[in-house]
Order: sequence, then C-alpha cells, then structure tokens
Amino acid sequence: MDLRSLLLSVSLCAATYGVGQAQRLQTNASDTTVSTVVRMDIQQNKVNYAPGETVRFTLEGALPDGAHVRYRYGNTIIGDETLSCPQWTWTPPKDDYRGYLVELYTKKESGEPTVLATTAVDVSSDWGRFPRYGFVSDYDKSKTKDVIEREMAFLNRCHVNGIQFYDWQYKQHSPLGINKKGKLFTTYKDIANRQIVTQVLQDYIATQHAYGMKAMYYDLCFGAFRDAAKDGVSDRWYIFKDKEHRVKDGYNLPKDWKSDILIVNPGNKSWQSYFADRSNDVYQHLDFDGFHIDQLGKRGDVYDYYGEPVDLPAGYATFIEAMKAKNPDRRLVMNSVSSFGAKEIAEAEKTDFLYNELWEEQDKFSDIHNVIKANSDFSKGKKNTVLAAYMNYRKGFPFFNTPGVLLTDAVIFALGGAHIELSGDHMLYSEYFPDHKTQMDNGLRKAIVGYYDFMTAYQNLLRDGGKETNVDVSAADPAVSINAWPPRQGAVAAYAKTFDGKEVIQLLNFRQANSMSWRDLDGTMPEPQQLQNLTLRIKTSGMMSKVWTASPDVNGGSPQSLDFHQADGYLTVTLPSLKYWTMLVLER
Repeated sequence: MDLRSLLLSVSLCAATYGVGQAQRLQTNASDTTVSTVVRMDIQQNKVNYAPGETVRFTLEGALPDGAHVRYRYGNTIIGDETLSCPQWTWTPPKDDYRGYLVELYTKKESGEPTVLATTAVDVSSDWGRFPRYGFVSDYDKSKTKDVIEREMAFLNRCHVNGIQFYDWQYKQHSPLGINKKGKLFTTYKDIANRQIVTQVLQDYIATQHAYGMKAMYYDLCFGAFRDAAKDGVSDRWYIFKDKEHRVKDGYNLPKDWKSDILIVNPGNKSWQSYFADRSNDVYQHLDFDGFHIDQLGKRGDVYDYYGEPVDLPAGYATFIEAMKAKNPDRRLVMNSVSSFGAKEIAEAEKTDFLYNELWEEQDKFSDIHNVIKANSDFSKGKKNTVLAAYMNYRKGFPFFNTPGVLLTDAVIFALGGAHIELSGDHMLYSEYFPDHKTQMDNGLRKAIVGYYDFMTAYQNLLRDGGKETNVDVSAADPAVSINAWPPRQGAVAAYAKTFDGKEVIQLLNFRQANSMSWRDLDGTMPEPQQLQNLTLRIKTSGMMSKVWTASPDVNGGSPQSLDFHQADGYLTVTLPSLKYWTMLVLER
C-alpha cells in the first residue's frame, strides 16, 4: 500500500488534546533546548496545505512509549500533544504562508527531552511564494505506477512542491505527441530518440497532484525542428546570423538525435500565436499546471527575416505575456541562463517565481547572492528565486561529493533561494537532466531531507522578504575568523537580515573550503570541521529579549534557546555548534 493510501485508510488516533487540536503554549529558555536527535522519519500526505487544512502524519517505525509531538513557529511552541499511535493529524493555525517545525520527542525525569524525529509543514495557498522545485526526466516502460509512487513519495518527503517535466516533447515546436485524428500516441520518441510512454506522463501528473505538487511541462520558447515547415512554422519567424536571412541561428545536437534545434524569434507575434495554440493542445490532453519556458542564453548579434536586430530579452517578455493571455489559469516559469534576460523576465510579472541557470560566469558563492538580490530588485521583492546550479560537473560517478553539495545548498538556502536538484531517482549534475550516472549516497540522501525540512520550517526567516543588514560578528577564539558577506576562504561568513523585530544571522563555514566556487567541479570540497561552543560577540542596536539558534546539521533542525549577555552595544553568546550552516536569531 502506498503512503497516501495508508494515510487515508488508517484509523487516526486521538491525541491528548484531541485530533488536530493542539494546546497553545508560550515558551521560555528552559523548555526550548533539545538533546541529540535519534533519527526516525515522519511522512505526511502533502507538500503544502491551504490555511485551515488538516495535515496527516505517519511515523515510520514503532511509536516509542510516552511519545509526544509538538509544533513550532520559529522558536515558539504553538502546540503539544501526547501520541498513542503512529498516525495522527494536526490542523495548523489559519495564517497563510507559514512554515512550521514538527518534533516527535520523549520526556525525561530530568534534563532536556529527547527529540526522535523532525519534519516541516508548509501552510501556503500558492506554491509560488516558497517554491521548492524538482524534476522528472524519464518516461519509459520502467516507470510503473509503483516506481512513480516511490519517487514522488521521496519528493513529497522533501516538500518539493513543483515538478519540471524535462524533455517529454514529441517535437520542440509541437510538443504534444498526437496524430492527425487528434488521438494521443501511446508511445513516441523525444528529441534524443528516447522512448516516451504517454501513460507514464499521465501517471506522474496524477501522482504529483495527489501530493499537492504542480506539474510543469518543459519546452523552449523558440525551438523548432528542421522539418517544422511541414507543421506550419514559417521561415519568416526565425532568427538569423546575418541580415540577408541566409543562415538560421541554431543549436547542433548529436547526429543520432531526431533533429538539431533551429531558433525562432520569441517576439514574433505569429510564432507566439502558433505556439500558444500548441500549448493549448497540451493542456487539453494532459493535466499539466503550467509551462516551464527555456532559452539558450546569449546568441550574439541576431536578426529577423527582414534584417532587423532582434532583442531577445524583450521577446521573452512578450512571449510570456502571450502564453498567459492564451491560458490565464496556467502557471509560468522562465529560465534566465547566466542572468540573460533576467530583468525583462522578472518585469513581465506573469511568472510564479524566478529561475536562473548558473554557469561559469557566475560560479562563485558570492554570485549566488548577486543573482538572488538582483531578482528581488527586478521583481520589487515580490518573487523568490530557484537556481539550476549543477554540482560536481566533472566528477563523474558513482557518487556526489557530499561536502560540496551541502555547502552549496547551505549558501543557497541561507540566502533565501532554492535549488532544483532532486528527482525521484537521481540528483541533478548536468544541464541534460536525464543524466543519472552520479548518485546520492545514503548519507547525502538523508542529509538532503534535513536541509529541505529546514528550508521549509524556517521559510519565514529565510525567504519571506526581510531587509539585508550589515553585521559585525567576531569570535572569542582568535583561530576563528568571521567576516560579513561576501565570504572569504578560510573564514566563517555572516549574512544578516531583519524580519519584524528579529535579526537573523546566517553563519556559513568556509574555513576548510578549497575553493570559493559553488560548483565543486571535481568533487574535492573537504568536509568542514565542526566548531563547538564558539563564543561570539555581536554588535547590536537595542536590547534583545531572547536569542536562539538552529541548524540543519544538528538535532534535526530543532531550535535551541541560548543564554546571552548584552552591554555597551554588544551581545555575547556561545554558539553550540557550526558545521556547514547555523542560523542565529536575535529577538527584540
């Protein structure tokens, strides 16, 4: 029986305060610290919930005697229940766009409780506010319903709320696999001559929708096969490398693929009308939620059929508008390759969030901040960012280098972004998404779940606006250097934002980093040495009422309240640990 069936069929146990009715509590320092987490796992039935919707949980494994569950918003416990069976429900507060941490724990006669497992809950009426994007890329006969369910259950566990369907198309200029009688092909070949089974597409979409995920079909905004004329694509719609329209711009592909890609002018109104109709065909036959629009980055000087220069970024904006006008209820996301067209895409205002594919021009950790900050500025702070950032690009198989992946995720998440990297069956390391020779080992797979829990649970302190501030942090230990962002090799970087009376400081550990490139091309980034009981001195303005910390590397992301001393404009506090990333929160 799959997870969703189990969650729907079990007889849910009443908790001490009633099913879904959590007692509201206030906290203080003595009841917010935790001891070491003994990792079990908590599954839930969806990736996000509407305000007022009930969450259904299942604990994998036997429920320990005396188990409790509590729910936190930030460091505040908003509910606590005694559990008597491994399935239960919770109805979160009705506030929209909130992230919560869920802790399963047992009490002790003395000392702090033992946290057994953690997970996160996202209460958001729309996925675009806090996008967590994944992908699928294989659609052959091996993808049975059981396989699809298992893959999507993993992405659900990581709270991935949107899925990009990479290279599912029959043809780039006419993506739907359909015959002249209007009947879907049972099977067909994609551009790489891989088998596509239409039923597999349908099964993926249905399974994702059952988990509350959005299913986004992928295609270029301007791609055409060499035989596109027979499907109604006019020569006058292309872009050319010369003013005399002798040489069409294009992208050469391997000879054993179906076709090279020729590039159409995305701003051409006739092409926009043609492709909007093809997109409409897709929606009429497959239950996709929207269109993930791709491009190919800078193309140099290009011209239309009449010899006029083509402004591709301006064309991207009008293409987005045309797709939205044809299907206003469908969602749109568009790639900005190396930030080409990022401003125009953001200002089009019809996309759900912003998406950047990073390459060697933006390969530094500091570039991650620059991209996220620029996107926020372009969108007037309205949209969050997902990055396509391919890890260990030259390393090869069998496994990713865990320290490189976690350090890059730590930086992306700490700066407020998300990282498209997870499919149900592999992690992304190349721009050709079906490549799966490099895999996550068990340790990375387990750590990734914790990182996605952390990003979701604390999304209001990571991705919900806030104002960047300069921060002055130093360590009592002279061997530990701390500098404000941007990061420096051999030091700890501190990045700070303020949120409604809170100063949130992200501490990122580059002390053992052998490069300041996020790509970790050859998989050589070393594991950082964990710092423990690090005394910090932080310049502050105004008095703080509480200080707490949390890290995806420790205690399942559970927060811990800290004693602190404040005098003469400085706050002194001892940080329990820092490995890759620790968040420190100062509340007024």
